[in-house]
Amino acid sequence: MPRRLFKRYMPDPTSIREHKSLRFLGTLLHDPNLWHLNRHSVARAMAVGLFAAFMPIPAQMLLAAVLAVSVRGNLPIAVSLVWLTNPITMPPVFFCTYQVGAWLMNVPPRTLPDELTWEWISGELSTLWQPFLLGSVVAGLALGALAYCLTMLYWRWWVSRQWRRRKQSRR
Repeated sequence: MPRRLFKRYMPDPTSIREHKSLRFLGTLLHDPNLWHLNRHSVARAMAVGLFAAFMPIPAQMLLAAVLAVSVRGNLPIAVSLVWLTNPITMPPVFFCTYQVGAWLMNVPPRTLPDELTWEWISGELSTLWQPFLLGSVVAGLALGALAYCLTMLYWRWWVSRQWRRRKQSRR
């Protein structure tokens, strides 16, 4: 795996340990596995980071940090993956998660009106939140599991390729 690429863009562990929003984790941040770049820690970080990215809550980065600490995944990767759902990508991603939830609940999906008003939002919120939340959880779990498996497979492929190259260069 291209560790140099990850290490180039990863923040310093001491700066993250001293960050004011993560102080409540205390000595848990001193676990070296939260900062190592190995197959298991990166795969776990991919899984929890993508799961947290699909959760429609305001503290996605905090959720990713807590989950990364609990599963001993790479903390910077997990927290940075949350930014896949940024203010630009959030509307289409959350629309898709709503569609998935509506499909799973066998509920006809609602369409947006021509003019979006506060009355429409407050009136429809009681029927929209269940499929939206279900779709977000299912999409987060599915994409997190997929990212975990693909990361493990890619890492194994990369290492075996490097071993083959070394073996060929020795001949």
